[in-house]
Amino acid sequence: MLSEIKSKIETARKKLNSIGYTVENVSAREFYDYMTGEIFSEDTTTIDDVLENEFLMIHELVEISELKKMGKTINKRVIVDSSKITIYTAHFTAIEKELEYAWVKVRLRQHKESVLEDDPNLPQEMRPRAEAVLEKFEAKLKALG
Repeated sequence: MLSEIKSKIETARKKLNSIGYTVENVSAREFYDYMTGEIFSEDTTTIDDVLENEFLMIHELVEISELKKMGKTINKRVIVDSSKITIYTAHFTAIEKELEYAWVKVRLRQHKESVLEDDPNLPQEMRPRAEAVLEKFEAKLKALG
């Protein structure tokens, strides 16, 4: 499982880099311990849920990274041993980055559908520019996995 986690961390790191977020060095063991450790909430999200969802993966990686930036040691007790202010600070940054990445993906799809496929007002001479924008960002997203 650690090799799968390591691969997923690297993919999520690249996605976060694409939106300008720098991830602290997070090991597969730290990620595993964080995801399987003690919590104070009733969250039922499992490590498998996270590994299967790119947005959750981004979210959890940012949470861990933010805790590390605050000087926290990542282990199975980091959540319950930290103040709720610390945990929620990391959580809200993670939500922000997760939504930012999701927004980029959604807007790219909207550009393709609403401009290139459905816009009757798009001048033909502007179509290459619209296609170039789409191709540029699709290539970036494809490179990220």
